[in-house]
Amino acid sequence: MSESIQQYIPIAMQFLVASGFVITTIVASWLLGPKVKTLHKLDTFESGLQPVGNARMQFSIKYFLVATIFVLFDVEVIFFYPWAVNFREFIQEGFEGFGKMLLFMAPVLIGFFYVIKKGALEWD
Repeated sequence: MSESIQQYIPIAMQFLVASGFVITTIVASWLLGPKVKTLHKLDTFESGLQPVGNARMQFSIKYFLVATIFVLFDVEVIFFYPWAVNFREFIQEGFEGFGKMLLFMAPVLIGFFYVIKKGALEWD
């Protein structure tokens, strides 16, 4: 075997072990799990309370907008972690490191100021 293929053997072994674990647990739960199906067991679970009213309530679009913006900026902030860990290397690079940092932060800041300007975070 060539050296480049040997590098992937641990990854293949980990994939096989993980796949084997998943398949084993699914088959074991299917074999060992209860098989009795009654009308009461197949009924939907409602937290012990009788359902009241319509489940199709309308929510304000602001709720979904704020939730989407939160997820978007939360994911972007995750990408700041490697930058913070390598901050000393960026400083040693001088202006080039600072430029790389600004190149990444500019779209985030532009998006944040756009959201503020549009008033997406203001509640009425």
